[in-house]
Amino acid sequence: MTSDSRRAGGGTLFTEPVLVVNQKAKLVETSNEFGVFDQHGSPLGAVVEVGQSMVKKALRLFTNYDRFLTHRFEVRDMGGSIVLKVTRPAKMLRSRFVVTRADDTPIGEIQQENVLGKIRFAFTAGGRTIGHLRAENWRAWDFSITDAGDTEIARVTKTFAGYLKEAFTTADNYVVEIHRQLTDPLASMVVASALTVDTALKQDEHD
Repeated sequence: MTSDSRRAGGGTLFTEPVLVVNQKAKLVETSNEFGVFDQHGSPLGAVVEVGQSMVKKALRLFTNYDRFLTHRFEVRDMGGSIVLKVTRPAKMLRSRFVVTRADDTPIGEIQQENVLGKIRFAFTAGGRTIGHLRAENWRAWDFSITDAGDTEIARVTKTFAGYLKEAFTTADNYVVEIHRQLTDPLASMVVASALTVDTALKQDEHD
């Protein structure tokens, strides 16, 4: 199934058919903050890592132990309001991500299913599986997001067949194409996973 990028967007993180995530460059990579735009370059919000103590920042700068610690991310809209929270508790082998609303009301979890091979994550909500995120090729940035029936509902890639501003053609961006309008809890799980695929999920490539 291919994404219909011509679908009219509603101007928010949950209603646009294409999200472009800009990985903001930093002099020292001790925290993460990504800008999110629509396919025409209009800003929609940001993903910000929060709760980073000086010890955690030092671990990130000088060691690779940081990936075993708890990480917390906030997905914010253009007004700066929190729309989603994503927390990855401290891990050993398999990662687990807790997705909540701004008031900490639970939405669901993103659970790593395998350790070896192309990494897979399951979306669960209310005790049932509602979707998956599967890496088809880490280095090429090919991720498929499917619903409970294994139908592809979104893709995460480094390229986009539609029109993107020239500024979006750099290596510092990736593209989320959502094939159809989704409802919660799946809509929130797709946005949460797609917007944190680099800051949280993709870290597991090196484990």
